[in-house]
Amino acid sequence: MAGASVKVAVRVRPFNSREMSRDSKCIIQMSGSTTTIINPKQPKETPKSFSFDYSYWSHTSPEDINYASQKQVYHDIGEEMLQHAFEGYNVCIFAYGQTGAGKSYTMMGKQEKEQQGIIPQLCEDLFSRINDTTNDNMSYSVEVSYMEIYCERVRDLLNPKNKGNLRVREHPLLGPYVEDLSKLAVTSYNDIQDLMDSGNKARTVAATNMNETSSRSHAVFNIIFTQKRHDAETNITTEKVSKISLVDLAGSERADSTGAKGTRLKEGANINKSLTTLGKVISALAEMDSGPNKNKKKKKTDFIPYRDSVLTWLLRENLGGNSRTAMVAALSPADINYDETLSTLRYADRAKQIRCNAVINEDPNNKLIRELKDEVTRLRDLLYAQGLGDITDMTNALVGMSPSSSLSALSSRAASVSSLHERILFAPGSEEAIERLKETEKIIAELNETWEEKLRRTEAIRMEREALLAEMGVAMREDGGTLGVFSPKKTPHLVNLNEDPLMSECLLYYIKDGITRVGREDAEKRQDIVLSGHFIKEEHCVFRSDMRGGSEAVVTLEPCEGADTYVNGKKVTEPSVLRSGNRIIMGKSHVFRFNHPEQARQERERTPCAETPAEPVDWAFAQRELLEKQGIDMKQEMEQRLQELEDQYRREREEATYLLEQQRLDYESKLEALQKQMESRYYPEVAEEEEEEPEDEVQWTERECELALWAFRKWKWYQFTSLRDLLWGNAIFLKEANAISVELKKKVQFQFVLLTDTLYSPLPPDLLPPEAAKDRETRPFPRTIVAVEVQDQKNGATHYWTLEKLRQRLDLMREMYDRAAEVPSSVVEDCDNVVTGGDPFYDRFPWFRLVGRAFVYLSNLLYPVPLVHRVAIVSEKGEVKGFLRVAVQAISADEEAPDYGSGVRQSGTAKISFDDQHFEKFQSESCPVGGMSRSGTSQEELRIVEGQGQGADAGPSADEVNNNTCSAVPPDSLLLDSPEKAVLDGPLDAALDHLRLGSTFTFRVTVLQASSISAEYADIFCQFNFIHRHDEAFSTEPLKNTGRGPPLGFYHVQNIAVEVTKSFIEYIKSQPIVFEVFGHYQQHPFPPLCKDVLSPLRPSRRHFPRVMPLSKPVPATKLSTLTRPCPGPCHCKYDLLVYFEICELEANGDYIPAVVDHRGGMPCVGTFLLHQGIQRRITVTLLHETGSHIRWKEVRELVVGRIRNTPETDESLIDPNILSLNILSSGYIHPAQDDRTFYQFEAAWDSSMHNSLLLNRVTPYREKIYMTLSAYIEMENCTQPAVITKDFCMVFYSRDAKLPASRSIRNLFGSGTLRASEGNRVTGVYELSLCHVADAGSPGMQRRRRRVLDTSVAYVRGEENLAGWRPRSDSLILDHQWELEKLSLLQEVEKTRHYLLLREKLETAQRPGPEALSPISSEDSESRSSSGASSPLSAEGCPLPLEAPSERQRELAVKCLRLLTHTFNREYTHSHVCISASESKLSEMSVTLLRDPSMSPLGATTLTPSSTCPSLVEGRYSATDMRTPQPCSRPASPEPEPVPEADSKKPSSPVRVAEADKEPQRLLVPDIQEIRVSPIVSKKGYLHFLEPHTAGWAKRFVVVRRPYAYMYNSDKDTVERFVLNLSTAQVEYSEDQQAMLKTPNTFAVCTEHRGILLQASSDKDMHDWLYAFNPLLAGTIRSKLSRRRSAQMRV
Repeated sequence: MAGASVKVAVRVRPFNSREMSRDSKCIIQMSGSTTTIINPKQPKETPKSFSFDYSYWSHTSPEDINYASQKQVYHDIGEEMLQHAFEGYNVCIFAYGQTGAGKSYTMMGKQEKEQQGIIPQLCEDLFSRINDTTNDNMSYSVEVSYMEIYCERVRDLLNPKNKGNLRVREHPLLGPYVEDLSKLAVTSYNDIQDLMDSGNKARTVAATNMNETSSRSHAVFNIIFTQKRHDAETNITTEKVSKISLVDLAGSERADSTGAKGTRLKEGANINKSLTTLGKVISALAEMDSGPNKNKKKKKTDFIPYRDSVLTWLLRENLGGNSRTAMVAALSPADINYDETLSTLRYADRAKQIRCNAVINEDPNNKLIRELKDEVTRLRDLLYAQGLGDITDMTNALVGMSPSSSLSALSSRAASVSSLHERILFAPGSEEAIERLKETEKIIAELNETWEEKLRRTEAIRMEREALLAEMGVAMREDGGTLGVFSPKKTPHLVNLNEDPLMSECLLYYIKDGITRVGREDAEKRQDIVLSGHFIKEEHCVFRSDMRGGSEAVVTLEPCEGADTYVNGKKVTEPSVLRSGNRIIMGKSHVFRFNHPEQARQERERTPCAETPAEPVDWAFAQRELLEKQGIDMKQEMEQRLQELEDQYRREREEATYLLEQQRLDYESKLEALQKQMESRYYPEVAEEEEEEPEDEVQWTERECELALWAFRKWKWYQFTSLRDLLWGNAIFLKEANAISVELKKKVQFQFVLLTDTLYSPLPPDLLPPEAAKDRETRPFPRTIVAVEVQDQKNGATHYWTLEKLRQRLDLMREMYDRAAEVPSSVVEDCDNVVTGGDPFYDRFPWFRLVGRAFVYLSNLLYPVPLVHRVAIVSEKGEVKGFLRVAVQAISADEEAPDYGSGVRQSGTAKISFDDQHFEKFQSESCPVGGMSRSGTSQEELRIVEGQGQGADAGPSADEVNNNTCSAVPPDSLLLDSPEKAVLDGPLDAALDHLRLGSTFTFRVTVLQASSISAEYADIFCQFNFIHRHDEAFSTEPLKNTGRGPPLGFYHVQNIAVEVTKSFIEYIKSQPIVFEVFGHYQQHPFPPLCKDVLSPLRPSRRHFPRVMPLSKPVPATKLSTLTRPCPGPCHCKYDLLVYFEICELEANGDYIPAVVDHRGGMPCVGTFLLHQGIQRRITVTLLHETGSHIRWKEVRELVVGRIRNTPETDESLIDPNILSLNILSSGYIHPAQDDRTFYQFEAAWDSSMHNSLLLNRVTPYREKIYMTLSAYIEMENCTQPAVITKDFCMVFYSRDAKLPASRSIRNLFGSGTLRASEGNRVTGVYELSLCHVADAGSPGMQRRRRRVLDTSVAYVRGEENLAGWRPRSDSLILDHQWELEKLSLLQEVEKTRHYLLLREKLETAQRPGPEALSPISSEDSESRSSSGASSPLSAEGCPLPLEAPSERQRELAVKCLRLLTHTFNREYTHSHVCISASESKLSEMSVTLLRDPSMSPLGATTLTPSSTCPSLVEGRYSATDMRTPQPCSRPASPEPEPVPEADSKKPSSPVRVAEADKEPQRLLVPDIQEIRVSPIVSKKGYLHFLEPHTAGWAKRFVVVRRPYAYMYNSDKDTVERFVLNLSTAQVEYSEDQQAMLKTPNTFAVCTEHRGILLQASSDKDMHDWLYAFNPLLAGTIRSKLSRRRSAQMRV
C-alpha cells in the first residue's frame, strides 16, 4: 500500500474584460513553487505566501518566459496521472476555485491547437500509448460512464432509457456507486469525444424538458481502464483495473448578486452546499493528516462529512482513499476578488496535507467474485435459517444471467414471488436480506459478462437511443456521428417552423420508405411521428413514400377522416403528392416544411439560374398563405355582415332622430306657453309697449359715460388672474430646470419673479413681449410680467429670462442631461465656455451690476436757487442700497467753471435740445392720464392685483392713485391745463423771467458723494440722464469701494445748456433726472437651491390678510357638507377675542379651569396642564364690540381631532378619530362694567373616546400633545355656520400630580369674581368678515372661478433632490404688490423731501416764492398735516376766506366737548352717513379741500394715514357701498362729489333709519380667520385709559404688535383683555385739545365702535406711542415741531 499526498497546483489566469474595465491590479506573485498574495486594502501588510507542488504563471502572454501553457500543465500533472493509471492505481483530477477563475479552461481547454486542456490530452495520450503497445500478451479495454449531479440527484447522460434519477448506493466492498449507471465500451479517442458530445447534447435536451442548465450541475466523466496480461506458462490471465475520474465542478454563485428567487435560489443553495461540503471534507482530511494528529489514535470526533453531499460521497475514494489525486486551484489575479482568491489558496494549502492510500488494483474480478460468492452463501444460509429456503431455487436460476434475462425470469415467476410476500413480511430481516441477495447477484452477473456481450449491449442501447431521439425529431448523422438536427442528403423529411425564429428548424422527422404515420401518442396503432394538441387526431395523416421510375422517391400525403391538414394553405381531403418546399399545417399549431433533397437537386440542375425567392419561407409566410387561401369566402361573408350592421344602424338612427325631434318640439311648445304665461302675469304693460314701440337706445349722461369709461379702463388692465395662470402653468418647467441643475451639479437656481415697468425698475426691451411693446403707448398702467430669476451662484450674477426663453433653454438642458452619461465625470467645466454662453444654464454677465436708482427733481431751477440733495439709492426690489449727494444750480451762460483742484472731475458744457413733440409723446407713453384726469378727477391707481377681498374690498383705495409713473408729476403740473391756470399765471410768470422761451438756459449738476454702499460692490460709478433721453447719459469715473471710512467722493461737475422750450419748463416742474449707480459685484450670497429666499420686510397682515387660517377646520361629523357660496362685496368686519378654557372636575364637584403655562411669552399661546383620568369640559367665550350686524344664534357642532405630538399636521390625511362633543350650554352673558358682547358655550370632552395613546398616557418629558378644535356657530342672516378653529397644546400629568401654586390659589378663591382676571385660559384673535353673496353669473365671478391646471404639483424627474423646494405662486403676486407700494412710497418721499428742502431754501433766501408753496394759515397746515391728506406742494393762488380759522376752531371745540361728555361714541355708532370718527375726519377734510378753488384736485388723495395700507381703506369704506353718495372721497369712484359740510356733520334722520331697517335683509357669507400674531413688538408699557362710562383713568399695560395693540391688566397678566385693531382705528392728536382738557401728553384713538383717550407718562413717551400706533402721523407732528423750532430760532 503506497501512501502519497494530494498533488496540488495553482494557476493564475489573465485579466478578463470585467476586471480590465475596473482597472484592477494584480495581487498574485509567483516564484518557483511559491505563490504570494498581497492585500490591496492594506498594502503595508506583509504578503501571505503559500508553497505548492506547482505554481503556474499564466497571467501574461505566451511570449513571457515564465508563462505556463496548457502543454506544461499536462506535462506536469496529466502525464503523471496517466502513468499511475497504467500502473493500476485509481486516478482523479479535479479543479477547484471560484466562478470564472479558469477551471474549465484548465480541464477542457478550447478546440484550437495548443489550447486543449488536461482531459482531451489525457484521453488522446491514453489511446496513443495503447496503440503503441507491441506486446501480444497485453490487451486493453476502455469503458466510460457520464453522470450529472443536479440538486443532489444523479442522472445518467448516456442512456436515454434512464430518464429518472439514479440511486446512489454503498457496497461494503465497492464503496459508493450509482445504481444502473451505463458503462459504455470505447475503442478510440473519437469514441470518447463523441460520447462526451452526445452526453452534452442529452444534457441540453434534458435541460429543455426539465428546466435545468448545465451550469447548475456537477458532471463526472469516469474512464474504467482495464489491462489484461496472459501468462502463457501458467495459462493464467491477470487484470489491472484503473478508474480515472475527471470532475467538472459547477461554479459557485452568490444569491444576492444573481437575484435568485424560488427554484433558482434552491438550485444555487444545492450547488453551494456541495462545494461547501467539499471544502469541509478537504479541511477535515488535512486536519486529520496534519502533524499533531498524525501519531494519535483516531477519535470519534475525527468525522469526515462525506455523506453531507452526493458529490463528496461519490468522490470519497478519490479524497483520502484509494486514489492518486491531483487538484488544480484556479486563481483570479484581480484585487477585487481578493477574498475569494485567498480562500482558494487556503483550501489548496489544506488539501496539500491530505494523504491518499492508493493500491494497485490487481485481478480485481477474481477477488471480487470470490468475496461475492461468500456473501451469497452467507445470505442463503440466513434465508434457510428463517424458513425461506424455497427462494433459493429462484436465486440459483438468476446466477449467470444477464440483468435483462434475470429481470424477465423474475417477471415470469411473479406469481410465486407474490405468494411469498406474506412469509417475507412476517420474517424479521428477511426483506433486507433478499434485497441484498438480489443486489449481489446483479453485480456478479455484470462481472461475468463477457466483453463481446458488453459491446452488443452498448450497440443495442445506441440503437434504442437513436430511435427514441428520432421520435422526438432530433436525429443523428447518417454516419452515426454527432447528435443534432442535420439535413439528410437523400431521405425526404419534415422540418418544423415556429413563430420564434430561434425555435424554427430545430426538429426533423424522417419520411421512411413505405408508410409513416402521424398522430397522437394514445392512438391504437403506434405512430411514427407523435404530435399533441387539441386539433390533432389520434390518427391524423399518413405519409406514403414509393419508388417510381428510377431512384427518386415520391411522397404522398393521405389525410385521415376529420383531420385538419393544409398543404400550401389549401385544405387537403384527398391524397396529395408533395413537392420539396411545400408548407404543411397539421391542426392549428403544427407547421412543417417538406424537404426532398433529390427533388431539390434535380430542379436546381434543370434551372441553374433560378433566383432566390424574395420572401423567406417561414412560419409567418405559411400563416399568411393560409389566411389568403381561406379568406376569400370569409371576406365575402364579412362584407355581407358589415352591410347588415350598417342597415341596422341607419334604421335605429332614424328612429332616434325622429323621437328626439318630437321631444324637442314638445318642450319648445311648453316653454313658449310658460313664457307667455309669465309675461302676461308680470309684465303686461311692458309687453304691449314692446309690441307697439321700437326699443330706444339708452342715453347716458356725461357723468355716467365717465364712470363707465373709468370702470372699463380699470378692469381692462388688471393682471392678477393672468399672472396667476402663468405661474401655475409654467411651474412644471421651472421645477424641471431646477431638478436638472441639481443633478448636473450646476450652481444655478431658477425662481419666478414679477417685474413691473416703473421708474425704479424699467423693463429692458428683451423682457417685454411683442404685444406689450405695441400697447405700451396706450396702456394707462405699467405692465407687470412674469419672468424667471436665474441666480448664477458660480459667477455671482443674476439674470432675468422670459418664459419663452426658459422653455428654449430647457430643451437644451434636456439634451445636455441625456448626453451627461456619455461625458466623463472627470471633465472639468471650462469657464470660457460659460462666459461665451455655450452652456444653457449660464448667460453672459456684465462686469458692473446695477446697485440702484435715485431721482433728483429740478424744481429749484424755476426759482434759481442752488440745492444740494441727499437722495436714496433704491434697488429694483425697493431696498435702500445707499445715498447719493447731488448739487443742482443754475449758472449764467458765460460763467466759467471754477477751478476745483485736482480732486474734482470737470466736463465740458453739454448742449441738450428739448423737442416739444418728443416730450409730449414721452408723456403720453408714461402718463396717459386722459381727459378725466385733466378735468379734475382722480387718476386710476396702479394695481396688479384684483383685490384681496371681494367686492368693495377689491376696489381701489383713494391713496393708491399716484402709485404709477404719473405720480412723479406734482399737483401744480396738472394745473397748467386746468381752469385754475389763470390764477397762477401772475406769480409763476414772475418767477420764470430767466426761462424765456427761445433763450439758452445753463445749469450745473455736480455729483458729490456716495455713502452707505455695501462693500460687496467693489468699483462704483454713477451715470445720469434725463428720464426720456436714455441714450444721452453722463458718467463718472469708477471709484474703489471698501464699505468703510469716509463717503466715496465723485466730485463730478457737468454743465448742461438747454434751449428753453415749453417742454423743458414742463420737465423741470414735474420730471426728475435719473441717477443710476453701478458696481462690480464680488460676493455670492445666494442661498442653496432647496431654501427659497423669503422676501425681506414682509408686510404686516393689514396689507395682505391671510386667506387661510393657521389650521384648516376639522370636518364636521353631524352637519351635511355645505357648498360655500362665492363671497361678494364685504358688508362689515369685526375683531373677535376668543377665550378657550379646559375645565377639570374637582373633588367638590365643580369644574375648575385647568392651569395654563404662558411661559412662551407670545400672545394667544399657552399650554394646558391636565391630569390623567379626570372628566373635562371645554369652555369657549367670544368677545366683540356690540353691533347690529353680528348676532349668534346657536352652536351647531363642536368637533376636536388631529391628535398629534408635533405642531405641524398633514391636513390632507383623513383623521378617523374626530370626535363631536356634546354641547351642554350656550348663550349670551353680561359681565359687569363691560359693554362688549360676550357669547359663551360649554361642551363635555371625554378624551378616551379618541382611542389615542397620546391622550391615554402621561406625556413624556419635553413632549407636548397638540389637538385642533373647530366650532360651527350659526349666525343670523348668514347662509352657513361660521367656523372658529384653534390649535390646543397640552401636557398630561398623573392624576395625583401637584401642579404650580396658581392652581391651589384658584381653589382657595373658587370660581367667583376673580375668574375674569385669572390666567388659566388661552386666547385667540380672529377677524370676522360678513360678505354679501356674489352674483354667480357675473363675468367677474366667472373669471375668478376660472381654474388653470396648477402644474406645480406635477412630478418631474429628479424632483426628490429639491428637498421641499417649491415654485412661487400667489404669494409672489402679493409680495410684489408690497414691493410696488414701497417703490411708490419711496418716490413720494423723495419728491416730498425735495419740495420741503426747496421751501426751506426759499424761506431762507427771503424770496416771494414761498407763498406759492406754503399754506396761508398754520391752522390749515396743522389740519392737513394731522390728517395727512395734503400735498406738500399744494400751491394756493388766493387766501382762504376769513372764517376758515374760526371753522377749524369750532371743529376742535366740538370734538373736545364730545370727548368730555362721552357722547361722541354713541353718535358715531348710530350714524349712517359717517361710519367712524376717522371717516368723518377724512370727509370733513375732503370737503374743505374741495371747496377751496385753489387747491389741487388731487390734494385729498395724495397722502393719507393709510397710504401704505390698502386693506385699511377697504375696511373703512366697505360699509358704505350700498348707501347714498358720501361726502368723502370714495375709492370706488373716479371723482369725489362735493357735499355741503353741514350735511356731513348732521346725523341721519330717524325716518331714514326706519327706512333702512325696513329694507329686506340680505343673506351674508361669514368668514372667520385667525390672526397670526406678529413676533415684532413695536412698543410696550403702561398707558392711562379714559373710556366712556368710566369714573376715571385706568392704568393698563399695552403691547403693540402691529397691526394690533394688546392690552393687559398689568405687566404680569398673561391673558389679553382687549385688542385694538390699529389698521381700522384713527389716531388723533391736537395741542389745542390738550390745552382745553388741561391733561398733557394725551392723544385719542377712535374706532368704529368706541373712542378712547390715552395719556402717556411724558412728552417723549407720548411721541413714541404715537409712532407705534401711527408712524405717519408721528412723522408729520415731528416735522411740524421742527419747522416751528426753526422759525422761532430765525425770529
